[in-house]
Amino acid sequence: MNENNGIISQLSPYSVTETIDRLVALLQTKSITLFARIDQQAEAEKVGLSLRPTQLLLFGNPQAGTPLMVAEPTIALDLPLKALAWESADDKVWLSYNAPHYLQQRFSLSDELLKHIAVIAPLIDQALL
Repeated sequence: MNENNGIISQLSPYSVTETIDRLVALLQTKSITLFARIDQQAEAEKVGLSLRPTQLLLFGNPQAGTPLMVAEPTIALDLPLKALAWESADDKVWLSYNAPHYLQQRFSLSDELLKHIAVIAPLIDQALL
């Protein structure tokens, strides 16, 4: 795992598609809303461009996100939560997301509000088992 510019990236032992599939399955068991799944490689191919496997998942829980947006409306720029599975040039697959403490600092969130977004780290860990 590494963190760079507020982005945490964890190595995945699975393909990009399987990594996102595993995260989706986990989120569904926890009744977390899936807002969108974007296959950015497929979108690039539609316009004649090539891109290594890359998929973005947007998910969250309005009960958790709404208090954050009430406290700081501009956090909606980073909500719902996002996870990005991508394949690097050396054929490794990574699962990346915004570091909760980075978002806390960026939006001056209290520790109480941080709890609403800190849930992403254990979810990512569990999806990569």
